[in-house]
Amino acid sequence: MAVKIGVLAVQGAFIEHEKILAQLGAEVIEIRQLRDVSDDLDGIVLPGGESTAQSLLLHELGLLEPLRSRIVEGLPVLATCAGMILLSSKVEGGGEPCLATIPMTVIRNAYGRQLDSFHTFEQFGSLGRIPMTFIRAPYVREVGKDVEVLARVEGNIVAVRYGNQIALSFHPELDESRAVHRAFLNLTQSN
Repeated sequence: MAVKIGVLAVQGAFIEHEKILAQLGAEVIEIRQLRDVSDDLDGIVLPGGESTAQSLLLHELGLLEPLRSRIVEGLPVLATCAGMILLSSKVEGGGEPCLATIPMTVIRNAYGRQLDSFHTFEQFGSLGRIPMTFIRAPYVREVGKDVEVLARVEGNIVAVRYGNQIALSFHPELDESRAVHRAFLNLTQSN
């Protein structure tokens, strides 16, 4: 039976995640309103986009507390770029913490503007070297207890895992490698 993954689809680059997850055999639903945060979800994806807009929409749509509760209860999460900011307990560079489920400090737009976007290959946990695309990306200044650092670029933390939460500064949905999405689906199946 396919795992059921909810992808936050209120703003940002959610369609790319949906296509990859479907190609890998997952059943994908879009989270747009409260009823979409069902008990039968095996995992959720918080995509890149604009973290301030996503935070406001989570509040307005009544999704913030239900999502936070599910994440705190252990529902696996894959968060990219803006999603990383949503999970962070402290945010520098503008904005307030939103879901705040990972004890870490994130610097918004740490890599500059859209024109400063870049692509690299770096070691990612046990997955080996993978492609990483950064677009107006944050990075993690510091992590709290039990937060595992999965990847660094130029000494900056760009990927972490905390329990069942994986948060990335970069956009794996924009690269050909499916390693990160496969690892996330494996996490949902072992939960």
